Amino acid sequence: MAHLALFLTTLVGNRQDTRSLREKRPRTDPPTGPRGQGREEHDVPVAHDTDEKLAAYAHPEKLVTTQWLADHLDDPDVVVVESDEDVLLYDTGHIPGAVKVDWHTDLQDPVARDYLDAEGFSELMAAKGITRDTTVVFYGDNFNWWAAYALWVFSLFGHPDTRLLDGGRAKWAAEGREMTTDATKRPAADYPVVERDDAPIRAFADDVRSHVKAEGRLVDVRSPQEYSGELLHMPDYPQEGALRGGHIPGAASVPWKKAANEDGSFKSADELRALYEGEQHLSSSDDVIAYCRIGERSSHTWFALHHLLGYPKVRNYDGSWTEWGNQVRAPIERPGHPVSPKES
Repeated sequence: MAHLALFLTTLVGNRQDTRSLREKRPRTDPPTGPRGQGREEHDVPVAHDTDEKLAAYAHPEKLVTTQWLADHLDDPDVVVVESDEDVLLYDTGHIPGAVKVDWHTDLQDPVARDYLDAEGFSELMAAKGITRDTTVVFYGDNFNWWAAYALWVFSLFGHPDTRLLDGGRAKWAAEGREMTTDATKRPAADYPVVERDDAPIRAFADDVRSHVKAEGRLVDVRSPQEYSGELLHMPDYPQEGALRGGHIPGAASVPWKKAANEDGSFKSADELRALYEGEQHLSSSDDVIAYCRIGERSSHTWFALHHLLGYPKVRNYDGSWTEWGNQVRAPIERPGHPVSPKES
């Protein structure tokens, strides 16, 4: 990404700006309970979108339409978050009142390949004016892939009410809805220090190895050329490549965009079932791991399987091919080649 280096230089300054917000907030354990991925039930103060299309999904409360969002822009309990592939796009115009969350400088640890810790997430939420009771609506460019990624990261911290704008930035703009370049200023909020809980929805390399041995279901959401090993990285992202091409043994190829319509919105529940269940014979009883190259495209597929089709056991392997394809002796499958090396 051409402008990534510029934004990385601002990371330290941004963190110092939020350092003053680090006051002693109550530390809490990861929420427990029956909801979705083991989180506690939340008494949502903001009405769900009752659009007919959304009603057919397993969890229609996780999506909102452009009209619903337009009607709730002035709702004090709603914060709109824009998270884009193009990290400069927000400044050219955004939904009124939206705050920017940069997928790289805001959500990632600045040194290790990992996400914010509990204190860092608390600081970020406080700086963005988000409380634990806030309804957060995510949207972004490129079919919402980074918006889905941001929502997934928020889910690691069990934020109770997260929703995705169906169709994202492109659909909002195509409908001629209001955009602004005015800076969004929200008062600092108080957000508790909540420990991150990776286990329910995040997979690590060791988890994937065990999954392969158990012949568990894996979904490779990259392009067919990446899946076959013809490409080692996406054309615009050579820095996110790997030494070896191919796919994790046993993984099905289901490119992530197959779940979306041309306008960026999700396909209907019936179309998603036809894609994943009819074509790939997945079942809601399966333990599924999705992956791409760094976890952003697979976040979109995770959202479709977990929230829209209601699969209870779906994990995103965010290490994805940039980790797997660079590991020594990680088993790889390629068309016309046996799996190498064979796992014992």
